[in-house]
Amino acid sequence: MMINGRLLKLWQQEAASLRQQLHNLQEYHRQLLGQQLSGLDVEDLQNLESRLEMSLKNIRLRKDNVMMDQIQELSRKGSLIHQENMELHKKVGLVHQENINLQKKVYKTKSNGHPTGSTIQHSFLTTDNEIGPNLELSLPENVEKE
Repeated sequence: MMINGRLLKLWQQEAASLRQQLHNLQEYHRQLLGQQLSGLDVEDLQNLESRLEMSLKNIRLRKDNVMMDQIQELSRKGSLIHQENMELHKKVGLVHQENINLQKKVYKTKSNGHPTGSTIQHSFLTTDNEIGPNLELSLPENVEKE
């Protein structure tokens, strides 16, 4: 029985100690929020102010690190997009050059720079009522124009 009594007393002391710690933490939390400051003297207020300033410093440091990480990630993504844009620009240039080469093959020019035969240009409306590409039909040279 003696052991049970000692054990019970030990647990009661531990519970009382934990209740006191909880009370102290709740009071400290309220003080950090700027509440219940009336019981504090100048030294306690200065200590609280120092802790708050240190906490703000740590918060700002963490925020700055997060923002720097985000800036680096956005910069990396921007570089990738720029690189992709440049590659697409090169592809557009190649397609444009191929178009020019194909047009040169289709519309061979005489030495005077005029196309062989006469051409008739037609455009048509697409299903979206937009003007489609111009179509040019070349007439043989020996056919008279009307």
